[in-house]
Amino acid sequence: MKRKIPQVYQIKEPLEAERYLINGELKQWSGKMTPVNSTISSTEKHQPTYLGSVPELEEEQAHEALDAAVKAYDKGKGDWPTMRVSERIQCIRMFVRQMEQKRAIIVKLIMWEIGKNLTDAQKEFDRTVKYIYDTIDDYKQMDRDAAKFEKQSGVYAHIRRGPLGVVLCLGPYNYPLNETFALLIPALIMGNTAVFKPAKFGVLLTTPLLEAFCSSFPAGVVNVLFGRGRVLAAPIMKTGKIDVLSLIGNSQSANALIDVHPKSNRLRLVLGLEAKNPAIILPHADLDLAVRECINGCLSFNGQRCTALKVLYVHEKVKDAFLEKFNNAVDDQKFGDPWEDTLLTPLPEPDKPTYIQELIDDAVEKGAKVMNKKGGQHFDNYIWPAVLYPVTKDMRVYQEEQFGPIIPVISFTEIDQPLDDMADSNYGQQVSLFGKDVQNLSPLIDTLVNLVCRVNLNSSCQRGPDVYPFTGRKDSAKSTLSVHDALRSFSIRTFVATKDNPQNLEILQEILDNKQSSFIRTDYLL
Repeated sequence: MKRKIPQVYQIKEPLEAERYLINGELKQWSGKMTPVNSTISSTEKHQPTYLGSVPELEEEQAHEALDAAVKAYDKGKGDWPTMRVSERIQCIRMFVRQMEQKRAIIVKLIMWEIGKNLTDAQKEFDRTVKYIYDTIDDYKQMDRDAAKFEKQSGVYAHIRRGPLGVVLCLGPYNYPLNETFALLIPALIMGNTAVFKPAKFGVLLTTPLLEAFCSSFPAGVVNVLFGRGRVLAAPIMKTGKIDVLSLIGNSQSANALIDVHPKSNRLRLVLGLEAKNPAIILPHADLDLAVRECINGCLSFNGQRCTALKVLYVHEKVKDAFLEKFNNAVDDQKFGDPWEDTLLTPLPEPDKPTYIQELIDDAVEKGAKVMNKKGGQHFDNYIWPAVLYPVTKDMRVYQEEQFGPIIPVISFTEIDQPLDDMADSNYGQQVSLFGKDVQNLSPLIDTLVNLVCRVNLNSSCQRGPDVYPFTGRKDSAKSTLSVHDALRSFSIRTFVATKDNPQNLEILQEILDNKQSSFIRTDYLL
């Protein structure tokens, strides 16, 4: 018996995506295809739903894509890196306008491929479109600010930002559109060329955009590959021809790719990596507010976010009251398919429930208890969120980034305990701090800003708004991603300088009057 799936969200025909993009050509693949299955069942008897397939490309295609990107950049001489700002912006606009026409199919594939609920899938698409338009606006402002000459100590300088070269772009599965494009679009608009490989999950939703990439950008500027990272990414890193590694994912994966690059000192890194963001609930916190924010922080997209709250530190004075409210709130959540718009949805990784159960078993064996009644219950491809207390440092759930629906809780009496744990941690992205006493909050904030890069006061951790810096300390990030900062992460300051004398000024004036240089100019776009 079929489940009740709204017609608009039904998979009526699998999407057999046999094409990939290299050097401005949509190539047909006749080799092995990788099946794409959803853990969301289409029947009452749980079976994965077949969504379609993508090419399982080989090393030969990876090198072909790299060669195309290298040729398009042409040591900085290519049409794309030397193109005028207005012309690159025109290409980006052409792409995003075509992308907007694919909203319905991409939102549907986000739901089916990774289990993200309808509202969040729509937000991811709309947020990505806005990010692209905001990037265009910020790039125009950057161009306006640079449309001048400076003079110091008798030397004129015309300072702009220039591209870095060839970018290898590897996106994550949990935000396969938004976070991937937060890397790719700034890299492209700054004049770099790219080899782009989508993540293992959320891969099919890239395929409706292949034609837009192909028609919007010159040959070789964007090259899209499908397949395994070890087969595609590692070999082209070994060539030393990749100038920028842009990756959102795991630090071990990043380190493995960096290690094979023959000149890692020349490799620019733009990395968004794992985190173990804590919440600290102080004795003077508004517990109802803290519970609401921690539910969202821990369980939005089932905790599968680098910005998710992954450990809760609760002061001993309010521990019992907080846990009672929090446990009930966890068990009151609704589970459903993505189009039912519930907070809790199926997990996209088939083996994730088993992994979460392993963490629960390890913690219980070492003295923790499952505090909520439903915690750890299994059905289909889901495991109900488990609240664990007391959690100690020898437990796997404390040591590992769980990236799923399990919530470790630690009580404390002295604030130095969570602070010392954060200082000793390998990660330093964000923290959520709950409290109302200004005398206690003020010095605590002054310390926390030196341990993480964002302190969220009485609110859950998050990335947005995208105009704010998104980065982390230690193993959590390298470089900064935001509309403003990403443009700078994918570029370098470069300038033309000349001594102040009549001959040089005459040459500069003639260049400006002829308007033949994309770099030396004082006009700009409004």
